[in-house]
Amino acid sequence: MTEGQDLATYDVVVVGGGAAGLSGALTLGRARRSVLVVDASEPRNAPASGVHGFLTRDGTNPSELLEAGRAEARRYDARVIEGRVAWAAAVEGGFTVDLEDGRRVGARRLLVTTGLVDELPDVPGLRERWGRDVLHCPYCHGWEVRDLPIGVLALNSWAAHQALLFRQWSADVTLLLHTASRPTDEEAEKLAARGIAVVEGEVASLEIVEDHLAGVRMGGGEVVALRALAIMPRVVTRTEMFKGLSLETTGHPSGLGEHVETDATGLTEVPGVWVAGNVADLAETVVGAAAAGVRAGAAINADLIAEDTERAVIAYRARRETRNAGRC
Repeated sequence: MTEGQDLATYDVVVVGGGAAGLSGALTLGRARRSVLVVDASEPRNAPASGVHGFLTRDGTNPSELLEAGRAEARRYDARVIEGRVAWAAAVEGGFTVDLEDGRRVGARRLLVTTGLVDELPDVPGLRERWGRDVLHCPYCHGWEVRDLPIGVLALNSWAAHQALLFRQWSADVTLLLHTASRPTDEEAEKLAARGIAVVEGEVASLEIVEDHLAGVRMGGGEVVALRALAIMPRVVTRTEMFKGLSLETTGHPSGLGEHVETDATGLTEVPGVWVAGNVADLAETVVGAAAAGVRAGAAINADLIAEDTERAVIAYRARRETRNAGRC
């Protein structure tokens, strides 16, 4: 790290300190790179009681996993600070990153791992239960609600698919059409074959009894008894602070939101900017995001090595020419 009056410049600034960002910082720190992680402490999975499908860490509380990750990254001299990036701009030799509190840092490369925000439907009681008994991913939460009555709140064309997925974990699954279109004939046949009930009409609110989901109240007043509710909301990337870099998002093939397109290492169309985790892949799990962070970190280090080597060659040639000139 080089220090100036107003600017500290790092090899890499990582924006976002979740599994992807911290894994990238860990990889870069072990490569003896100067690394700064800027984290707003707003992880998407904060409401969940545990992270699942992460080998050796299954069931770990998300906050505990992040604390362990920060400690490991700091072990290799990565700096982790709490803050929110307001703006980033390209400058000669890299980037400047402005934080909302007025701090400014420099970076030779950027790794963006800011994740997603879920656009939850405006159903009374739903937001408060999000990550508890209102769920989205059967691989993350299915085991915890196995054999319970599960409802699937239809928000888009993926609802029938989601209902069929959750049928693997429970024989009692109900598809609540809410404001979505009715299933196609093919979907309806599949749902019927798997014993999945379909309920028409809008869901008015969630029924909570003793801090547990007991069901949903329909617009007509009737209650459908449930113990878990699955939804597949649209998601929004947290990339607005990078508009100055022309870091563009495109519609994801699933139709569930937008993402940043990258190559296999996470490199974007903006030179020097990598992304990892859910910013690139809407369906990425925690362990997958961590792996993507490692790949991006290794790619960034290789890119910096190429740049360092090019500079060294230029300096070497200059020294050689100077020595040769001195012999004449």
